[in-house]
Amino acid sequence: MQEYIRKRVLDIGNYIMESSATVRQTADVFGVSKSTVHKDVTERLPLINEKLAMEVKQILESNKAERHIRGGEATRKKYQEI
Repeated sequence: MQEYIRKRVLDIGNYIMESSATVRQTADVFGVSKSTVHKDVTERLPLINEKLAMEVKQILESNKAERHIRGGEATRKKYQEI
């Protein structure tokens, strides 16, 4: 694995840990696609730092469980502004 990819993977993992960000939010911050973030945290991060990978996985699972709530909130805000 190239060094810049290794650094990005660790940076993404640490960012998600610190901010509990979603994959989409993380992709925006790092200027990469959602697919890249997902591949980084599910495939590459366990090879580099297994402990961090497990912690990030828990956060992403929590985000996934809550996404229907966030979607509803976005819709509600959209129509309240009109």
